[in-house]
Amino acid sequence: MPNAFHYSIGRKFIQAVSGAFLILFLLLHGTINFFSVIDTFTGKWGVVAADEKLFSAGDGLFKLGCDFMSTPFIDIMVPILALGFIVHIIYGCWISYKNVKARGGLKRYEAQSVAAADSWSSKNMFVLGIVILGLIAFHLTHFWAKMQLPEMFGVGNFENNPYFLLEATFGKWWLLLIYLVWFAAIWLHLCHGFWSMFQTIGWNSQVWFKRLKVIGIVVSTLIMFLFVATAINAFVQANCLA
Repeated sequence: MPNAFHYSIGRKFIQAVSGAFLILFLLLHGTINFFSVIDTFTGKWGVVAADEKLFSAGDGLFKLGCDFMSTPFIDIMVPILALGFIVHIIYGCWISYKNVKARGGLKRYEAQSVAAADSWSSKNMFVLGIVILGLIAFHLTHFWAKMQLPEMFGVGNFENNPYFLLEATFGKWWLLLIYLVWFAAIWLHLCHGFWSMFQTIGWNSQVWFKRLKVIGIVVSTLIMFLFVATAINAFVQANCLA
């Protein structure tokens, strides 16, 4: 019997599993980032960012969240996340290649779904993925390369103050604009990817299909709200309240 993963459902199942893992990561990452917005309204942002003693003591939700991201558990999860992301990219490219080869055109999936005809993102998942991938590398130079990379591998200069990194990055209007475009691409990618993930595992009845589309939009919008609010708040902190 041929290997099941040679078939479309096998490849898409891998996409679904790796995509689910990435959605959970984005939700966690966005929540921790949003702590910085809460710190603003509780008066912690300015105090903690300016007072080294308070900062070192961990007074501030965002600081505590960043400390959590530096725990050994997260250090172990980083390579697993990276592997899942690489798998997601490889299989996304492979599925797109097979579709082009099989159909002679840029079709994103090997089987038409009910929503494929009315969803722009469903037809452009590969393009959105390329945009997201390119800006991820851009994003890593602003945060991961200045915090986790020096701490984990001793490469580069370690920046201990995450509030400063937020202000330094999002304080520039053109960088904020680039990130907002990135967030929009992720939102479109997630809106389709969420319900497609469940459809792949068999939740494709008419009733659940409509519900999952709505749930997917809600979850995707929530995740993007967390990131957009963090970026805009940091811009305001850097330029209007300094």
